[in-house]
Order: sequence, then C-alpha cells, then structure tokens
Amino acid sequence: MANLQIQNISTLEDQGKTLAEEWDTITKGDKKRFKASTKTDGFDTKLGKLMVELKAEGGERISSQRLRDCHIHLIDKRRRAEAMWFVENEDDCRKFIAKSKKGFTSLSALQRSMKPSKPKAEDTEGTNNEVDVKSDVGPTEEPTVIVTKELVFKHLVSVCKANNIDLLDIAEMLMEVDTVSEAEETKVAA
Repeated sequence: MANLQIQNISTLEDQGKTLAEEWDTITKGDKKRFKASTKTDGFDTKLGKLMVELKAEGGERISSQRLRDCHIHLIDKRRRAEAMWFVENEDDCRKFIAKSKKGFTSLSALQRSMKPSKPKAEDTEGTNNEVDVKSDVGPTEEPTVIVTKELVFKHLVSVCKANNIDLLDIAEMLMEVDTVSEAEETKVAA
C-alpha cells in the first residue's frame, strides 16, 4: 500500500509539472498578445481611438445603432470600454507598463494595477487612529427606498430624455402590454 501512495504522489507531481509548463506557455502568449495589441497600430489602440472618435460625435453614450454601423457591436463591450480607457490614459499606461517588473497580460489587469490603493492605517498617522470599518454582511441600517408609481414615472421620464426616446412611443408600448394582459384575463375567465 505504501508503494501505491508513492506512485500517486509521483504521478500528481508529474501532472502538476506538465500543467505548470503549459501555464508558462499560456502566460507568455498572453503577454505577447498584450504587447502587440497595445502598440500604436495594435488592436486595442485602434479600437480605443475609434471609440473615442465615436464618443466625440456627441452624447454620454455611443448608440447601439452607431456601434452596428461601425461593425464593432460584435466586440465585447468590456473590451471596447477597456480599449477606450487605454487610449484616454495612454501616456500614463505606457509609463506604468514600462515600470512593471512582470508585465501585463490584459488591459483589465493593467487597470486593476493602476487603480490607486486605499490608504493604510499607518498612512493616516496624524489623524484619528480609529478606523471605521463598515461591514458588507447583514442587514443595513440605511432606509430602504419605497418604490412608488411616481418614482418609477420620474425615472422613466429622465431615462427617456437622456436617450432621446419619445415618451409617446413608451406610452403606446405600455398600452399594448395592458391590452394584452386584459385579453389574457378574459381568455382565462372564459
């Protein structure tokens, strides 16, 4: 029985070694792709520049139709957002990448690394040493918002105005839903 356990350990170690070698190959490939996509003529840089130009056309958001017109609606929205962030912060990003010891494999990893960290307790030495820590677990003491029809209406109007949506179109859609509901109730009652 002792020999069987030794063989399993050896086999598991061999499997682990193989996986580690595969992982090394994967990360090297990811780093190579990241470097290529963030060059001045790379995919993320070109995508980010296009996104910045589309956003400059006006509005807070780029419309879905405009994304379709430019054939980039098929590209994941997170990738589009990361590429735009990269172009908007290109100088800082390139400096940060140059200072990096290990390098990066994706724009999301670069974003996380560049995000400023929260100050530690030692950094706030001149202030009150007690740190208020708010728990994310359990019931909150904050009052809950009671959703009323007026509140829903107010938000609906603000969303429609922000996106240039005609309120009459929304009203017609709501009337259709109500009509369908009444028709279904009549069928059920019969």
